[in-house]
Amino acid sequence: MTLATTDVPHPKIRMARRLAAGMGSVCVLVAAWLLLVTMSGALDQERAFKAAVSCAPGDRDDDCLWTVAARIDRTEPLKRRKSSSYWLYVAKADGTSSRTRFKGSPQEPPIAHVGGTVEVTYWRGQIRYVDFESARRYTTADPRGDYKLFCAWGLAIGFQGLAYLWCWYWWARRSHVSVRASPWQLGVPLVGALCLTGIGAAATWPTDSPGAALRFVALCTPVVLAGCSVAALVLWRRQRGDDTIALTPSVPATEQCFLGMILGEIPYAGSGGYLVAGPGCLASTPDPTGAFFRREAPHSLTPLRVRPPYWTDPAHPDYDGRALVLECEDNGVPVFIVTHRKKMPWVLGALQPIPATNPPRP
Repeated sequence: MTLATTDVPHPKIRMARRLAAGMGSVCVLVAAWLLLVTMSGALDQERAFKAAVSCAPGDRDDDCLWTVAARIDRTEPLKRRKSSSYWLYVAKADGTSSRTRFKGSPQEPPIAHVGGTVEVTYWRGQIRYVDFESARRYTTADPRGDYKLFCAWGLAIGFQGLAYLWCWYWWARRSHVSVRASPWQLGVPLVGALCLTGIGAAATWPTDSPGAALRFVALCTPVVLAGCSVAALVLWRRQRGDDTIALTPSVPATEQCFLGMILGEIPYAGSGGYLVAGPGCLASTPDPTGAFFRREAPHSLTPLRVRPPYWTDPAHPDYDGRALVLECEDNGVPVFIVTHRKKMPWVLGALQPIPATNPPRP
């Protein structure tokens, strides 16, 4: 029996199509905001900080670097799960005090000794770096490199948005090419987009500018495309033609209860989620033990072939992507049995007729 194809997908597929279009559009808009607005602002601030010069005597303009001598009053460590930092409190000669935050601990060189003298440099109202006796240390308010976080998120979310939009395009325009629930035409581009998402998220950190990060992504893109092309060719060769899956029936010695469903317009169909398979017996049940509320399949149920799930199938679980479908027929009525790949041999074995035993001779 060959399942009749249709251009009208299951309502869940239509919902997935709308969800993919919505998520893709949102991701693209968020990525555009991060890259064109937020990252651009961070780059402008970085360029302004690098171009800033020391303030003239008596001048404390926000756009110049104002340096003042101070004394370390105390330090206050901040403990977090994945990172450590500390507050450095300083007292200036005019009696005012201020604080700034550093990554790491006060014991890391240059060591912040209480009572030690330092020079703190302000820019736009915040302490950007502190000159200790031995070295200069930049605070967490250092604007250099702030763009990297926005660039990483923008590239990652952008590629993820393209993956969602590809899902929408496939289900809307190309789903007639294959009735498989998980076709390679959908899966391979998604894997490629996932690889580019990871590359985009990582590219900004070892590079020193957004342009360098984009060039790194551009260099990696042909490699990803080549890998996807090879995978697509292999899967195309494997999946072309008949998609029947050959499995050897296995008759369980005793009744086994496992996840599965019998679907179709028949009285023994069940959405309870469990199947009971035994020698010459197959039943659906909502009971995980298989002892109650059983609906046994009649002997007129004839198995036809095992195949992968189709998007035209009635709604059913995918069992972590390992589901198989057994096409059956019961007096001309199509019946579908869905279960995990490892359990399907039990279903086939349960539907086999029990061999007749010869009566003992007198």
